[in-house]
Amino acid sequence: MTLNYYITNVFTDQPFAGDQVAVIPFAEQLDNHQMRLIAKEINVDITVFISNPDNQASTRTLKMFSPLAEIEFAGHPIIAAAYTLGLCGDIIFKDGITSLSFIRNIGEIDINVSANNGTPTFVQFSRKVSPVIDRFTPLDLELSQLLSIGTDDIDHKKYSTRLVSCGFPYLIVPVWKYDAVRNASFNFNAWSQSAAPQTAAQEILLFSPKTPFKDADFNARLLGPNIGSHDDPSVGAAMSAFASYLCSFDFTQEGTHTFAVDRGDANHRRSVIDVEMDYKAESTLNLRIGGKAVLVAEGQISIPSKNNE
Repeated sequence: MTLNYYITNVFTDQPFAGDQVAVIPFAEQLDNHQMRLIAKEINVDITVFISNPDNQASTRTLKMFSPLAEIEFAGHPIIAAAYTLGLCGDIIFKDGITSLSFIRNIGEIDINVSANNGTPTFVQFSRKVSPVIDRFTPLDLELSQLLSIGTDDIDHKKYSTRLVSCGFPYLIVPVWKYDAVRNASFNFNAWSQSAAPQTAAQEILLFSPKTPFKDADFNARLLGPNIGSHDDPSVGAAMSAFASYLCSFDFTQEGTHTFAVDRGDANHRRSVIDVEMDYKAESTLNLRIGGKAVLVAEGQISIPSKNNE
């Protein structure tokens, strides 16, 4: 069996920037074992498989795999999948906005795709989350040591460090300057000797409300014991927690807020994530997360029959 695959860069409109995602549409004949093998062979951040077992017009089933395991949820594969559906001709996008639904393990996800001349230009998906926020966090000295930054880099004037979970916990740390985010380096020994492991968060979202780029309001970066020292992974999955974090402060007024978060820099696969949130001071928060995508490669992959595996 031979299937077409597409390599996209997500949360960017520039090739060789943003987040790499491989997309395989028309994947109805593949089982989980084959998907794992394919994701390991393609060996990009995430490979997403799209199927339409019930032959529906605007609903598709998605499965996501890293080279190591199946992924429960991530934002950039959703953007990549919707974008690729238009490129491969599975769905014809009219000018304006087309609504889709993606079925995932976590439930059904609503998608809006903006298109121009039939080509997707912007993809946005909706989420409703019920955040849990805890103010028990490590001391500034511990944070500065495990992040290799100065204690005076940490912002206490407008923000503060908090633990936020929308199903996956993040330790969210605010700093004053963009350079502090970019120059931070995770120190595993300092982490293991701090109170951080007791928070249950295995990833730290370090952010600054300053960025040199005019199309973003915040710069963010993920660090942690399971993230390589030179890695700068996608922050899309952390945006639900970050939006909930912003809503946990008294200065955030009720209403609809829009902002953009960038990751990386001009030389390191910069990406831009657009976020809308409807804050009503309730236990749940409605979010819309979106971005652009660009195709960088396409090809074919041959899959052995199940009897030959």
